[in-house]
Amino acid sequence: MTTPHLPPLQAQARADTPLGPIVLAATQHGLAGLWFDGQAHHPGPLTAPEDASQPVIAQALVALEAYWRGGGAGIAPPIDAHGTPFQQRVWQALRGIGVGRTTTYGALATALGCPSAVRAVAAAVGRNPVSILVPCHRVVGHDGALRGYAGGLERKRALLALEAASTPRGDASAPG
Repeated sequence: MTTPHLPPLQAQARADTPLGPIVLAATQHGLAGLWFDGQAHHPGPLTAPEDASQPVIAQALVALEAYWRGGGAGIAPPIDAHGTPFQQRVWQALRGIGVGRTTTYGALATALGCPSAVRAVAAAVGRNPVSILVPCHRVVGHDGALRGYAGGLERKRALLALEAASTPRGDASAPG
């Protein structure tokens, strides 16, 4: 596992989900990480104190509960994911992909004004440190095929299926 740069963390918490245990990490400014156990780019053991009642973590847990009940996250906490300026742009764009919708790496690159940077966009998507709430699982290959997901393709498939099941018919895909 490659350890990403993490800001000073205020708290962390572990939680069980239908797709396996997760670790959440928060700074004073927002949610800095949400990783499945065994996920690529998981930072490993964190030094922050365990505190599921820390406001950002508590809000993230409520949002995740809403997500598991129906595919749409509740009000997400502020996000404080740390990465390069390019990664930040990609992660912000991911937040604009609606529940039950997908886009392609190429469409995302084009929307960001860098149509030839598909590989760089894909790499940034793969480095997203805030699974589910920054929905990198909603990005698929140009042919609609599922491509890499740091949490594993089975989880990506399950997340998309959960969202499809909770999205009214006719509203399940984005142009792209």
